[in-house]
Amino acid sequence: MAGKRRAKTYPEKVLKVVNAGEHGAVNIYRGQIWGATLSCPSYRTELREFMAHEQEHRAIFQAELDARSVRRCTSYGLCGLGGLVLGFFTGMLGKRTIAVTTVAVERVVLRHLEDYRERLKDSDRQAYDALSKIVEDEQEHHDATERAAGRPGPFLWVVGAIVSLSTEAVIWTGMKI
Repeated sequence: MAGKRRAKTYPEKVLKVVNAGEHGAVNIYRGQIWGATLSCPSYRTELREFMAHEQEHRAIFQAELDARSVRRCTSYGLCGLGGLVLGFFTGMLGKRTIAVTTVAVERVVLRHLEDYRERLKDSDRQAYDALSKIVEDEQEHHDATERAAGRPGPFLWVVGAIVSLSTEAVIWTGMKI
């Protein structure tokens, strides 16, 4: 990362946080694929497809950071490790837990993406365009897994709430550091 600087502007902070989040998402799916080996092996095909989307998204934001000579988020590695652990444990608990986890993450992410896009549409068209490239995939992940999740009972509701709060905390922290 020689020659790269810390994010200083709002668009740079958004790009670094979204890049770290996409890294976390890649690893959530990677962990879920591993965990689903025992709990729901047939679901791994869809998870691999979602993971491929997240890998493309991560590359989009890494390219934007590189073009601006901005370093990755300090939390990039932690997002990856946290995502892997979360993914593995939710993957072991089965399809509905995987689905509830994805819905919880995507609901938070989509809300933040819309806010970022609104704030950037007139000030940084490149950042706006990069964010716009991923919204459709993220919405697809949300909608497909919302159907699979069904109506969560108490345990799955708690899982979803914890995942949502954790996702909010990671985003908030990333914007501050």
